[in-house]
Amino acid sequence: MAYLLGMIVGNGEIKRAQSETTVSIEIPHKKLQTEYVDDVELYVRASITDIRGIIEPLVGSLLRYDTNKRSSTLHFSMGNESYLIREINRMIGRILSHESMRIPQEIFDAPHDQRKAFLKGFGDVTAYIRRSNSFIDKFSHRVYVEIPKNWYLVVDYCNLLQSIGIPVQNIDWGHPNMRDPYMQKYRDGKPNFWKKEHQVKIWAVLYEQIGFVVLHKNRCLDIYADEHRGHFQNDSMAKFSRFYWEVSSSNRPKSSHPSEFDPLLPPEIRGKHYDSWKEIAHDLGYVPQVP
Repeated sequence: MAYLLGMIVGNGEIKRAQSETTVSIEIPHKKLQTEYVDDVELYVRASITDIRGIIEPLVGSLLRYDTNKRSSTLHFSMGNESYLIREINRMIGRILSHESMRIPQEIFDAPHDQRKAFLKGFGDVTAYIRRSNSFIDKFSHRVYVEIPKNWYLVVDYCNLLQSIGIPVQNIDWGHPNMRDPYMQKYRDGKPNFWKKEHQVKIWAVLYEQIGFVVLHKNRCLDIYADEHRGHFQNDSMAKFSRFYWEVSSSNRPKSSHPSEFDPLLPPEIRGKHYDSWKEIAHDLGYVPQVP
């Protein structure tokens, strides 16, 4: 159930009819081709067997999937009064799209292995890893998790990672101060350039604790995490396990941007100027959690 909820909250849509509800979960192929994997569609199709093994005990033989060059989609339909549909509705608050969903409190309260199962389902439909994701040098590999529009889900996700001891390395917020920090795009006549998905970046060596069910993602994760470990001495690996509030850093001042007042920004940060992703994360609630 935790894995299924992770997939739904990560990239799911729910359609409710008079007597039946359809749940659809998209596994995107975009940006997933790597130097090790050419036929992403084939790998995702092969992974469906493993995914089915996890969630078919819940949905039975009703699970179906469609695939094309852009994505693979899992979907099932059940009666509105079925136990599974009622539980999904209860935990996600009857919200219809992942763009507005939050991580259910039951997941935060769940045992460690169930939180990891949720994160694995979430990552299977939102995360990708490739060599170009590395940080500064070519060996500091990272997993990118893309979350469109949903500011609060970013913070929920980071806090759930924190609950199992995994920090994020960076959040590339879809915010004018982060995506157009010196107003170059604004001056080029592209005032909305900053309205992009949020990207949460996690060290590959830490993401191994979660892993993927989707085969080509897990294959690349193993390769890059091993390469990361092989490059750094054991006594220096601890630096990759620090949370942002445990690291001091100086920030280059960003330009003030007219879109700092944009109504698409959450009320907590609207009208404020930010020089660092960390300041946004703090104001939205990604902060040290008291046990």
